[in-house]
Amino acid sequence: MIIAVIGIGLIGGSLAISLKQNGFADRILGVDHNEQHGLKAIELGIIDEVVDFEAGIRQADLIILATPVNVIVRILPDVLDLVEDQIVVDVGSTKERITSSVQGHVRRGRFVATHPMAGTEYSGPEAAIPDLFGGKCTVIVDKEQSDPDALATVESMYDSLGMNIVYHQSHDHDIHTAYVSHISHISSFALALTVLEKEKNEKRIFELAGGGFSSTVRLAKSNPETWVPIFEQNRDYVLDVLDEHINTISRFRTLLIKKDFESFYKLIQQANQIRRIVN
Repeated sequence: MIIAVIGIGLIGGSLAISLKQNGFADRILGVDHNEQHGLKAIELGIIDEVVDFEAGIRQADLIILATPVNVIVRILPDVLDLVEDQIVVDVGSTKERITSSVQGHVRRGRFVATHPMAGTEYSGPEAAIPDLFGGKCTVIVDKEQSDPDALATVESMYDSLGMNIVYHQSHDHDIHTAYVSHISHISSFALALTVLEKEKNEKRIFELAGGGFSSTVRLAKSNPETWVPIFEQNRDYVLDVLDEHINTISRFRTLLIKKDFESFYKLIQQANQIRRIVN
């Protein structure tokens, strides 16, 4: 199995490392518009060779698109124009815009749309790590639009990583990820900006920052080149969730103004029910 990874960052690089280590891939080709990323990926042993866009597609059995989602939308039709029997898989955090970009393409069946729900706040080839995906969930969307052999190969790839596979439609996926992923990032960015603004006047504020603060603002370190396109493509669903989030924060604010700590207590108790979902 020869795999070409287009976009050698956190997800693409971690897939390259893991699939080479577990024996799913025999050879990893790297494609990246950033020459330094390619050189660093070679140096770190993430990929075997840097190749150009067309060479990567023509030489590979499986092509993984791991660029920001706006780039996936732009290049996916070109990739499918070049493939014959090769399989193409993307790992983008949004799905509707991506799948729509090749709706009706003559080789649409060679494409499997996926979203491995794994990652860290870091980016670039240096951020790539082995065992990022084990025990995590990956979503395969619109599976009925992929050829059976392409779907089976991608399922086998994720099985080799120890991932739990679930199946959604693109529309449902984008709604759900707005709740479980995208709003978390906006909240983290907002909190970081709030604290940084306060820190201008109170230089010692970060002396008190403990584990709770660090875990809450961890996502604020995430790369805007990755996240702005996600917010753009999932704008409507993110806005719906953001409106709900703002209303809930306003409820807490109102209770504090009224000194209604009994109701405040009940809201926290309701929030504790998240334990049923998240350990």
